[in-house]
Amino acid sequence: MHTLNLGILAHVDAGKTSLTERLLHTAGVIEEIGSVDDGSTRTDSLALERQRGITIKSAVVSFAIDDMTVNLIDTPGHPDFIAEVERVLGVLDGAVLVVSAVEGVQAQTRVLMRTLRRLRIPTLVLVNKVDRGGARPESVLRDIAGKLTPAVIAMGSVDAPGGRDTRCTPYTGADPGFTDRLAELLADHDDALLDAYVGNAAPLPYDRLREELAAQTGRALVHPVYFGSAITGVGMDALIDGVRELLPASAGDDAGPVSGTVFKVERGPGGEKTAYVRMFSGTVRVRDRLPFGRGEGRAEGRVTGIGVFDQGAAVRGAEVGAGRIAMLRGLDGIRIGDPVGEPDAAPPGRWFAPPTLESVVVPSPPAGRGELHAALVQLAEQDPLINLRQDDLREEVSVSLYGEVQKEVIQATLADEFGIGVTFRETTPVCLERPNGSGAAYEIIGQGENPFLATVGLRIDPAPVGSGIAHRLEVELGSMPFALMRAVEETVAETLRQGIHGWQVTDCVVTMTHSGYWSPLSTAADFRNLTPLVLMSALKRAGTTVHEPVHRFRLELPADLIGPALPVLARLRAVPATSAVQGSVCVVEGEIPAARVHGLQQRLPGLTRGEGVLESEFDHYRAVVGTPPDRPRTDRDPLHRKEYLLRTVRRVV
Repeated sequence: MHTLNLGILAHVDAGKTSLTERLLHTAGVIEEIGSVDDGSTRTDSLALERQRGITIKSAVVSFAIDDMTVNLIDTPGHPDFIAEVERVLGVLDGAVLVVSAVEGVQAQTRVLMRTLRRLRIPTLVLVNKVDRGGARPESVLRDIAGKLTPAVIAMGSVDAPGGRDTRCTPYTGADPGFTDRLAELLADHDDALLDAYVGNAAPLPYDRLREELAAQTGRALVHPVYFGSAITGVGMDALIDGVRELLPASAGDDAGPVSGTVFKVERGPGGEKTAYVRMFSGTVRVRDRLPFGRGEGRAEGRVTGIGVFDQGAAVRGAEVGAGRIAMLRGLDGIRIGDPVGEPDAAPPGRWFAPPTLESVVVPSPPAGRGELHAALVQLAEQDPLINLRQDDLREEVSVSLYGEVQKEVIQATLADEFGIGVTFRETTPVCLERPNGSGAAYEIIGQGENPFLATVGLRIDPAPVGSGIAHRLEVELGSMPFALMRAVEETVAETLRQGIHGWQVTDCVVTMTHSGYWSPLSTAADFRNLTPLVLMSALKRAGTTVHEPVHRFRLELPADLIGPALPVLARLRAVPATSAVQGSVCVVEGEIPAARVHGLQQRLPGLTRGEGVLESEFDHYRAVVGTPPDRPRTDRDPLHRKEYLLRTVRRVV
């Protein structure tokens, strides 16, 4: 029995969850197809998912196609929950990208396809809702080729789209137009096939073309496109055949060393953790002691229970082998992204932009701050990109956000699962700081106003955009114990979370220029306390510029309304780069600060008679013009030496 771990991805409302229901029904797992509108689908189990009709958390269900077990992962389509999608991508063998035949290629569709191609995940495309009024399958196919990738091939045709009589007819080897298009596409990626295609008077054998189509789809070089309706079932048999024939099954050795990745963590009613793990190698059994995590966070736990997915349900299992997905219990300290067993070479990469917004969460009543923090910590275990920011001075907690809908989800989750009512303050952008130049500072042990038994000298220099923070040494590695060196490096990373204006400092190189200690009196605490003073002195000399997150936008609106729209865009600090009139529609593309996207979305219906379509996604950070925004500090404020020392050593030197 082979296993295929299959992701269903799409822009919100393209029909992802309905497709999951249809596949489960076709496979005989469920007797009746659930409805997203009625809140009766198998994978949308959260109350808020059922209420809003959107997927918020990824969910796993299983079904069989002949001798293949498919673990299907339904992912969120709303851009506010892109972090859920990111965690799933690293565990997939293949994907189905769903595009609506009515709305066509949308902003999230482009982001997802770009990432799928970059990660070389074998992907089929389904043009869904061909039975809906306004369906335009041929036009959407052209958009897929023009906006997503030209390496696509339609696997069938649609007759009478947009009504009850809609039919989808798969192409076969008897269709010369299809075989010619298929041979031409495949020949682009295979020289031997190109020679046979060009030099042969007779058409290439269809069996060879299908074999090569499976090979190139498996290498993510080409992407077959299917048409259908998840609601009526039209075209679903052809899609299922494509999943079975064209997407590669999992590989892995059950007898090899244990290796897997955690992509989801849940807590049970008693607070116990359940880790969703994709196994790449080896076999895990109940009562096995299993190492997990990386570096200093590496730990070990005993597996007390295993759940595996079978015919739409999670069932108890005694073991789980390579290629499968399991729910492991008993690993209390485990987190999303942790490797289990043998760690992989490097942590998973970031494929989507981080959250660019944040907001303060206010408990109601205010007395519940401790309970709120504990609840948010649990939520952050399930979604690390919530990125809690605790301000002990003001007794406030901030969370990072992708958008306003995420606020509603956090608010409802806290109320439903923890009984905590909250409100949110105004959403603000998450900026960052970059050094303007070089700056250096040092303090010598036993000299001047240095109250700590430590010598630390640091220089901060600008680095290329996107390079992050690098550490260098201009002192001998053996000039003091490694533990003290490590204390300085860790404190540098911690201190740079709040720069001169309170934002994360990035794209810089920090070099240690001076070091010294008194044995056996000096401790790591001396270096942890002195480093922020030295580093922030160096940073003040270098100076920083605050950069705000900027989105790239594409706005479609009636051509006669472009005149009134431009002043509104200007007030929202949007900068149009191009505009083009296409018949009665004008398309404007440009940049807009992340903080103003929601405002534009709110103004759009009234501004465009309800006909406007806005797409936006994070693009880059740009320098703030004018007075830079400050973010309140949550640390002991090393920018002000007197206050810092009072809070650190309870005295001023």
